[in-house]
Amino acid sequence: MPGDQALRHFELDPQSGLDADAVRRAHARHGPNALPQALPKPVWRTFARQFKSPLIYILFVAAVLAVALGHHGDAMVILAVVLVNALIGTFQEGRAERSMEALRRLAALHVRVLRDGGERVVEARELVPGDIVLLAAGDAVVADARLIEEAQLQVAEAALTGESVPVSKSVVAVPEATGLADRHCMVYSGTYVTAGRARAIVVATGVHTEVGRIAGLTQRAEEPKTPLEMRLEQFGRALVAAALGLFVLVVLLGLWRELPLSEVLMVAISQMVSMVPEGLPVAMTIALAVGMQRMAERGAIIRRLSAVETLGSTTVICSDKTGTLTRNEMTAVALWLPGGRRFRVSGIGYLPEGALDEDGSPADRADPALRGLLVAGALCNDAELLPPEDERAGWTILGDPTEGALLVLARKAGLAIDALRRDAPREAELPFDSDNKLMATRHAASDAPRRVWIKGAPEAVLRLCAAEGGATSLAARDAADAMATQALRVLAFATVEDDILDAAAGFDVLVGRARLLGLVGQIDPPREEVKISVAECRAAGIRPIMVTGDHKLTGLAIARELGIAREGERAVDGPELERMGEADLREALPSVAVFARVHPAQKLRIVEALQARGEVVAMTGDGVNDAPALARSDVGVAMGITGTEVAKSAAKIVITDDNFSTIVGAVQQGRVVYANLKKVILYLFATSLAEVLVLLLALVGGFPLPLAAVQILWINIVTEGTVTVNLVMDPADGDEMRRAPVPRNDRLLSAGMLRRVALMTPLIAAVTFGWFAWRVGQGVALEIVRTETFTVLAMCQWFNVLNCQSASASALGARIVRNRWLLGGLALSVLLQSLVLYAPPMNTLFHTVPLPLASLLPLLLLASMVLWVEEARKLWVRTMHRTGP
Repeated sequence: MPGDQALRHFELDPQSGLDADAVRRAHARHGPNALPQALPKPVWRTFARQFKSPLIYILFVAAVLAVALGHHGDAMVILAVVLVNALIGTFQEGRAERSMEALRRLAALHVRVLRDGGERVVEARELVPGDIVLLAAGDAVVADARLIEEAQLQVAEAALTGESVPVSKSVVAVPEATGLADRHCMVYSGTYVTAGRARAIVVATGVHTEVGRIAGLTQRAEEPKTPLEMRLEQFGRALVAAALGLFVLVVLLGLWRELPLSEVLMVAISQMVSMVPEGLPVAMTIALAVGMQRMAERGAIIRRLSAVETLGSTTVICSDKTGTLTRNEMTAVALWLPGGRRFRVSGIGYLPEGALDEDGSPADRADPALRGLLVAGALCNDAELLPPEDERAGWTILGDPTEGALLVLARKAGLAIDALRRDAPREAELPFDSDNKLMATRHAASDAPRRVWIKGAPEAVLRLCAAEGGATSLAARDAADAMATQALRVLAFATVEDDILDAAAGFDVLVGRARLLGLVGQIDPPREEVKISVAECRAAGIRPIMVTGDHKLTGLAIARELGIAREGERAVDGPELERMGEADLREALPSVAVFARVHPAQKLRIVEALQARGEVVAMTGDGVNDAPALARSDVGVAMGITGTEVAKSAAKIVITDDNFSTIVGAVQQGRVVYANLKKVILYLFATSLAEVLVLLLALVGGFPLPLAAVQILWINIVTEGTVTVNLVMDPADGDEMRRAPVPRNDRLLSAGMLRRVALMTPLIAAVTFGWFAWRVGQGVALEIVRTETFTVLAMCQWFNVLNCQSASASALGARIVRNRWLLGGLALSVLLQSLVLYAPPMNTLFHTVPLPLASLLPLLLLASMVLWVEEARKLWVRTMHRTGP
C-alpha cells in the first residue's frame, strides 16, 4: 500500500496525527502496546521454594529425629522455625520483586509521536495503531509501522530477521507477498534505528506485531547470578561442609563424655544449623533491592543487578562532557565571519531576547554575510524552539540543545524561523554523522537557486571548503582554537550554491565545493555540583576522565575548571588516538585527562585499554554507536534525557538527570550495599562461631550441655533473624568516598574482619560460658542456668549487632538511632525473648523458666562487655588514625 493510501486508510492528517479521542478509542479497541508478560509467580510457589535448601533439609532431619526420640515438643518448635523462616523468605522475596517491578517501570521505553498537531513523548505501551511515530538514529522501534517519510534511514533488524548489517529503508511500496526481511517500507518492533530519520504510521501493536507472534523469543530471561551471589553461594557451601565436620566432632565428644545419645544428636544438629548462615541469602536480596531503591531515588536506575556490586569497585569514570559535566543549556555567545569579523551575543538560556554587537556597536541585521551564517544555522537544524505554555513557564527546546541555541540566535537577530523554513523547505539531507561530525540539508527557494547548507566541527567543515589551506581557512582554524580555549563549543557553517546532495556519495561529493560562512561559539556552563563530585572521586581513589566530541582545547579548559585535568595532564584527540598503538595508549593513559573529538568506536578502544591496565571502568554514553563501549565497560551508564533507547538497553545503569554527580552518588551507594553485606557476614560468622565455642568448651571441660537444641535454633532463627535483614538497611557512614575502591577479588571475610572475629568470638564465648560455668559451680539448678545462659547469649547478640555497624565509629550517640529498622528489629527481638522467658507455653517448648526481673540486670551488664571491649578497640583505632603511626 503506498504511503498516501496508508494515511487515508487511517484517516490521518500527516501534519497533525491522531487526536485525543481517536487515541482513547484505539486504546480501548487494541489494548496497551505490550507483549503478554509471564504470569507473576504465585505466592504458594515462592513459599514452596523456601524449603529447597540444605539448611531446611537438615532441620527436617532434626524434626524427624526428635519425634523418633520422643521429643515431640522439640519437633514442633523445629517445624515452627521452618515455617516462620519460609514465611519471612516469601515476604522478603515478594518485597524485592515489587521493588524490581517499580524500577522496571521507571526504565520504560519512550517514543516520540505526532498527536493533536504537535510532537509528544509518550510511553511505548501507550502507542496505538494510527499513531505517527518520529524516528531518529538510536531510537528503538516499539511497534510495527509503515514508513511515510524517511531520510537515509537504516534499521538494525538482527533481532527479528537475523540480518547482521543494518538495512536501508524507503517509502516505496512492495508486493504483499514480500518476505519479512525485504519489506523495506516497514519497520518492526524489536529493531532499532542506526542512522537517519523517518516518520511512520503504526499499523500493529502488542501481540499483533511480528515479534508478538513469536513472543516466546522476547520473554524476559531470568537475570544470571551476579559474581557476589556466586561468591556467597561458595561461602555458604564451605560453611555447610564445616558444619558437617562440626556435627561429627560434637557427636564424638558427646559419646566420649557418655552423654545421652538423643540429647547429643539434637544438640549436634542444632549446632550444625548454627554454622549455616540462613539469613545471608535473604539479607543479600534485601541489600540489593534497598540499594537499587536508594539509587533510583537519587536518579540512577539500575538495569542489571551486577552493577550494584561493581559500582563499589569502580576505579575510573569516563564521562561525556555535554549535559553530564555541563548543564547542556547551550547559548551562542560569539560569532566569527571570514575577514576576521567578530560578534558578541548577549542574553542567556533559551529566551530569544538579546543583541548582536560587532566591535562594541550594534550589528547590522541585514548584513548578507551575517544573515547567511544565521540562515544556515536555522535551516540545517532539526530542533524546535517552543514558546512558553503559560506565564510561569519559559521557552523550551524540542531536540538537540546545540541546535536549539542556533534557533535562539536566529531569533535574536530578527529571523522569523517558521517563515524561513516555509519559504525554503527541506528537500534532502545527510543526517548528522558522529564519525564525520557533519550534517547537510538541501533547500528550495522561490527567489533563489537550490542551496545546500552544511554545519559541523570546524576541521570537518573546512575539509569541504574550496579554499582549505588558504588564508581564510587558517584564520578560521585560529579563531576556532581561540574560542575553544575560552571553553566554547565551536560549530562551523558552509554552503554550496548548487542542488548537489547525493545520499549514496555522502559528504565526499561536497569536498572542494563548499564556501565557508563562519563560526558560532556556544557556551555550556559546567554544573556547579560537579566540581565537588570530582573532588569526591579523587578522595575515593576514582579517576575521572572526560571523553567528548568537542575540540580538545574546549574539553581541556572545562576539565581544568572542574579539577578533572590536573597539572601535567593533557588532552588527546581522535586523530592522535588513531596514530597510537595499543602499547603507546596504555602507557599514555595515566597522563591523559581528556579524550576529545573521539568517535564511538574509539570509546570502545579507550575502555579496553583501561581494563587492560586493571581498571574497573564506568563509561557514559547516549548515542546508538556508544552501545558497544557501554556493553564492554564494567558499568555502562546511559543518559536518561539525551540517551537513545539503544544506549539505555546496552547500559547497566540509566541516570535520569544526565548528571555526573548522580553517577558519583551511585558509586557511593554501591559501596554502602557491599559494606552492609559484609556487616551481616561479620555478625553471622562471629556469633555462630561463639555458639560453637561455648558448646565445645562445655563438652571438653566436662560440663553439662549449656543450651538445649531448641534454644540454639531460637538464637539462630529468631534472635539473629530479627536484626540481620535490618542491618543491611544501614545508611551511609559518610566516609565511603574516602575509602579506596573495593578490590574485584575482595574476600568476603577480609583480614580486618577476621581480626574483629578473633576478638568478638572469644569474648562472646567467654562471657556466655563464664557465666554458665560459674553458676553450675554454685550448684544452681541446670534448668535455671541454661535459661540464664540462653538469655546472656541472646543479649550478647544484641550488643554485637551494634558493634558490626562500623569498624571504627562508636555505636553510641547519634549513630544508634540512624537505622530505625535495626532499632525496631532489636525491640522485636527483646519482646520475643521476653515471651520465651515469661509465657508458660513457651517455657515448656523451649525448656526455660521465668527469671526474676532483678536477675536480668546483672546478665545485661555482663553481656554489655561485648560492646564496651569493642568500643575500646574502636577508640584506639580512631586515636591511631588521628595521631598516625
